[in-house]
Amino acid sequence: MRIPLFAMIRKDLQVYLTDRRAVIMTIIAPIVIASFFGYVFAGASRRDEPAKIAVSIVDEDGSSVARAIVSGAEKDRNLKLSEQTRAQATEAVRKGSVSVAMIIPHGFGDAAARALFSGRSRPDLTVLYDPSHAAEMGMVSGIMTQYIMQSVSAEAFSGDSASRVAEESLQQLAASGMPPEQREKLRNLILSVQSYYAGAPPAGEAKDHVPGLAMPYNVSEHAVTSGEDVAYNGYAHAFAGMTVQFVLIAAVDLGIGILNERQRGLWKRLRSAPISRRLLLAGKAASGSLIGLLSLLISFTFAIVVFGVRIHGSIVGFLAVAAASAIMATTFGILIASLGRTPQGVRGVSMLAVLVMLMLGGAWMPAFLFPAWLQQLTFVVPTRWAIDGLEAMTWRGLDLSAGLVSSAALLGFAALFSLLSLWRFRWEE
Repeated sequence: MRIPLFAMIRKDLQVYLTDRRAVIMTIIAPIVIASFFGYVFAGASRRDEPAKIAVSIVDEDGSSVARAIVSGAEKDRNLKLSEQTRAQATEAVRKGSVSVAMIIPHGFGDAAARALFSGRSRPDLTVLYDPSHAAEMGMVSGIMTQYIMQSVSAEAFSGDSASRVAEESLQQLAASGMPPEQREKLRNLILSVQSYYAGAPPAGEAKDHVPGLAMPYNVSEHAVTSGEDVAYNGYAHAFAGMTVQFVLIAAVDLGIGILNERQRGLWKRLRSAPISRRLLLAGKAASGSLIGLLSLLISFTFAIVVFGVRIHGSIVGFLAVAAASAIMATTFGILIASLGRTPQGVRGVSMLAVLVMLMLGGAWMPAFLFPAWLQQLTFVVPTRWAIDGLEAMTWRGLDLSAGLVSSAALLGFAALFSLLSLWRFRWEE
């Protein structure tokens, strides 16, 4: 039994190594594509200067409030600001040259200062945005809120119109339907602010300029990885996703190759030899798993040497996840061969299944971007366990137990695929 098994494995490996297309698809292609995705998605995190969002601002007000808003936004490290007219800003957003345009209308400064206390007649701040960059619109709106509140409150408390705004606020307060107790408290607050800024500064000293309401805290950002001195390396995720993708594609080719052999009558001849269906499928599974593991190890070796990816977790756990991923992918390819009738008929369906598995498994985009119900559903997809396991052993730096959990789940899927393959196996079409 061992001699036929080893002979089948040796034959499959020799065929693989002499097939230039197969080598390119399983080794070179994942390295090239993973390098590209790693540079695009991880390159920004390796630079001190963040990628800035292109924002256009239209100042139709010209007030001190508007000038202060523009001045603050120009200094923000996350924005690339340009001042334009309304027509220019609209055209820039339409063409995609800027993601967001913010229009400060005429009279915004005075109206916003009046509405600060009363909440009435609040002016509209128009935001134009590219619908393909809706997430950036939310980020820009949050950043601009800080500078708008700071500028408006500074004008209301200490600007040239502070006294007038306070008087108007008191008049509006008296005419409001607010409960007497709350109205009196707010009235005392406005009077206190008015009295403070109306007072003369001490002799020989200039009146302090109050900058307005600012953020009452600083954010201290810390990326949590496998250690204090270990930086996140996005190439680790890119290589995990791309190598799993191409190992699955290679497994589909394996399954289609098995169907081609059956179509040519090779299985009929093997049936006359002392080879059972279990031995035949075991040989295909062993050779396919070795090829998949070889692809995974070569790809990650390239990532380690060229891009500085490190196995900060358990090396044994990494090898276990890599081997289990290769076995899972190969048994999936054999299942395709067992279920399929002809190579032509199974190719499109199997590739669609692979693409769905990769999409749900987080190979293309992080799973946290999915809806909550879909995030839970992805745990029934084997690719999710493969990618999570490889990440756990690399930049996350988790211990061996995390790798063993992912490996056990992957081997469970492999066992299921193997049982279904034996059940549906047919020597002939």
